[in-house]
Amino acid sequence: MAEIKYEIVKNIGVLSKSASGWSKELNLISWNDREPKYDLRDWSADHEKMGKGVTLSQDEVLALKALLNSIEL
Repeated sequence: MAEIKYEIVKNIGVLSKSASGWSKELNLISWNDREPKYDLRDWSADHEKMGKGVTLSQDEVLALKALLNSIEL
């Protein structure tokens, strides 16, 4: 399996942290030297390991924002 190259361009924020030290974060990440995208996933404290996540384009983030703004909590 080929190595995945990534660069966290901007850390936008942490949604939660677990007792094990992992955190669920929203970041702007460049995957394999491509244009950065918004990424939501779990990360180890040193950002060397990651869990499964969701990567979204700017248009998808704007659509998600509109959906979230439309719901009542």
